[in-house]
Amino acid sequence: MDLAQEELQFLSIPEILRESISIPRRSPKTFYLITLTLIFPLSFAILAHSLFTHPLLVQLQNPLADPAQTKHEWTLLLAIQFCYLIFLFAFSLLSTAAVVFTVASLYTSKAVSFSSTISAIPKVFKRLFITFLWVSLLMIIYNSVFVVSLVLLIIAIDTQHSVLLLFGGILILLLFLVVHVYTTALWHLASVVSVLEPVYGFAAMKKSYELLKGKTLFASVLVFCYLVICAIIGGIFRGVVVHGGDNYAVYTRIVVGGFLVGVLVIVNLVGLLVQSVFYYLCKSYHHQGIDKTALHDHLGGYLGEYVPLKSSVQMENLDV
Repeated sequence: MDLAQEELQFLSIPEILRESISIPRRSPKTFYLITLTLIFPLSFAILAHSLFTHPLLVQLQNPLADPAQTKHEWTLLLAIQFCYLIFLFAFSLLSTAAVVFTVASLYTSKAVSFSSTISAIPKVFKRLFITFLWVSLLMIIYNSVFVVSLVLLIIAIDTQHSVLLLFGGILILLLFLVVHVYTTALWHLASVVSVLEPVYGFAAMKKSYELLKGKTLFASVLVFCYLVICAIIGGIFRGVVVHGGDNYAVYTRIVVGGFLVGVLVIVNLVGLLVQSVFYYLCKSYHHQGIDKTALHDHLGGYLGEYVPLKSSVQMENLDV
């Protein structure tokens, strides 16, 4: 990022996107390898897992299916879903760690390579994992509140007042969407904080909450646009590739599927870059200076590099 730190707070959304897209040019080989080894498998899994689960779901909906076969299909479906969630969780954190670390290294003019990024991931991953657990707890709480509220609404309203029931349901869904978008923004920023600052877990979430003040709407727009784009890509993929066997040729489905995976790879890479740039924007907005020397040393700590001892005592003046 070539902009002065005090200028970052004035970036608009198009400027953030332009700034984020320009970052890989500073180390194209590193970002190419990160994209190929981490972001591509993540994006492919997000779209392709429905290809494996859809046939099983169709069989499970068949009322004439053999009970023994149904049990086997349920077991297989749960196994696929479990493996998918583990894979999704792991590669999501790995991609975040790699991109945030690489962007920060470039920001501090630290020598960066794919090997140095991979070497730093184990320690970064542990911090991100703890932060993710706290965010997951928050998500479980607000999802539980949403379900309970919806059930209470249905029970409380007489079924004859269908309009009132519909209005209440829409209101709860909107509130759920707002909380979901805000929590996602909180999580993304807390992930960057966990890598770049000596805090993680609940402390990183608290720091993220403080940084979002004044930029909540800004962050919500970015997250909402990302979620909508991903939903559109997923919807087209399911409509053409997964469910389009009767309407589209195999070649067409392969081409469209490959194209959509490529688009999602780009969206995920840009999303991670925006996530990093937005952290610096929030720091600038709150006039929290970023000591590049301290950040450089902090990043070096992940690699086990020697960090010089800062002391007012001049060792060379001591008598032997």
